[in-house]
Amino acid sequence: MDHQTRSEPERLQSAPGTEPTARARMTRRRWVAAVSVGSTLLAAAGFAASQVIKSPAQAAADTKPPAADVLTAPVERRVLKETVVLRGTVAAGQSVTVTPVASGGEGAAEPVVTKLPVNTGDTIRAGQLLLEVSGRPVFVLKGELPVYRDLKPGAKGDDVAQLQKALRDLGHGTGNDPSGTFKAGTKAALQAFYAGLGYDPRPAVDDEGQAVKAAEEGVRSAERALEQAQSAADAAEPSPSATPADGENNTDAGDGAAEARRAVEWAREDLQTARQNLTDAQSAAGPMLPAGEVVFLPGFPARVDSVSGAVGTRVTAGVMKVSAGRLVVRGYLQERQKGLVRAGQRVEVLAERSGTTVPGKVRSVSQTLDAGQEQDGTTSEDGSDGERAPAAAQGYPLVVEPDKPLDRALAGQEVRLTVEAGSTDGKALVVPVTAVSVGSDGKSAVTVVAADGTQRRVQVRAGTQGDGYVEVVPVAGGRLDPGALVVTGIRQAPGGGA
Repeated sequence: MDHQTRSEPERLQSAPGTEPTARARMTRRRWVAAVSVGSTLLAAAGFAASQVIKSPAQAAADTKPPAADVLTAPVERRVLKETVVLRGTVAAGQSVTVTPVASGGEGAAEPVVTKLPVNTGDTIRAGQLLLEVSGRPVFVLKGELPVYRDLKPGAKGDDVAQLQKALRDLGHGTGNDPSGTFKAGTKAALQAFYAGLGYDPRPAVDDEGQAVKAAEEGVRSAERALEQAQSAADAAEPSPSATPADGENNTDAGDGAAEARRAVEWAREDLQTARQNLTDAQSAAGPMLPAGEVVFLPGFPARVDSVSGAVGTRVTAGVMKVSAGRLVVRGYLQERQKGLVRAGQRVEVLAERSGTTVPGKVRSVSQTLDAGQEQDGTTSEDGSDGERAPAAAQGYPLVVEPDKPLDRALAGQEVRLTVEAGSTDGKALVVPVTAVSVGSDGKSAVTVVAADGTQRRVQVRAGTQGDGYVEVVPVAGGRLDPGALVVTGIRQAPGGGA
């Protein structure tokens, strides 16, 4: 009973084999640890309370907007160019679809390709045979004018002059024929050209020469009639020494002679008419150049772009496409670009594969929208017009003519076009477009920031714009110097406030 009522310290001290000092130290450590944990918990609670409970002044400071940070950029003095950037494809200046039409008489069969000596990608020269249709040749000659009619003896015009020059370039002289007139010299040259290809030219008058033969017979008949009339006139003319017979009147004899002389004059006129008819028949006769047997291209060597026909196929559409002339670049302008680009503007052509640049100019901008393909375009981060891929181009066709001939190896390749849509007249003051603002009075101005942070507003007139910059001219007595800082925007400083 007494053992059960003893305190814990007494039991520890009286227990056999225990060490009173060690046990006391263990007890003190436990109390120190408990006090330390409690202190830590109280400190944490106080910190948490300080984050939630704020004084009115602190709360107002924390909710105040952060301090504003002014963005600036220097005023520059330089030449500013407004550019439009797009992509284009190098192509020949002229592309022609060859759609031959075989000419024939009544009952002629539908035209069929009977010979096809060229293939896609072949280089062709002036005077070369492209194909044969129903036994008739189709060849190429040099010339700018497209063929639009059959050229026959007696024809006149620029297209005849073009044919004459093309024949002379191939070594077939046209004699004394005037330029632009299809006469005997041109007929001889055309006959020789066809013979060189191994064909007979088509006759201009398909009557096997009957018209000329008839005219020749008319001349012979007129000549005989004149001889007879002349003989009759000679016989009717009275002899100066002869005396009239009994009962014969000198007046009657004179009338007969006069009638005979008139017959001679009529016979001469008939002969003149017959000879003119023969000249006309001979002029009309001879070889002709059917429109369906020739393709005119502006320059050589030319190229066969594609061949869609084959020997034995019927000609119902284009058989092949050929191209020639100086290489140009074709592209498409988007609606937003069209108003900035016009004929005559300078262009830089960049062949990205080789890094070669060639200057040029805009030759033409179509006013008709080509909606045959999808439109695509991008805008660069600085706000300039982006490029567009011609393979997926829709828009207004653009043709760029390089200042010097492009390498023929570039045909069919894509290039980058940078059109100089506008430029300042020499060096000018330029600022970022974001630096120009319009006030409530409708006037444009920039805000200049001094070294001490003070600001002043300078009224300006905006000019050429490009590559994210704009030309500015101070007005109303304002002053703007190169290197001065102008406000371009306001940025909220993170964590601002007291």
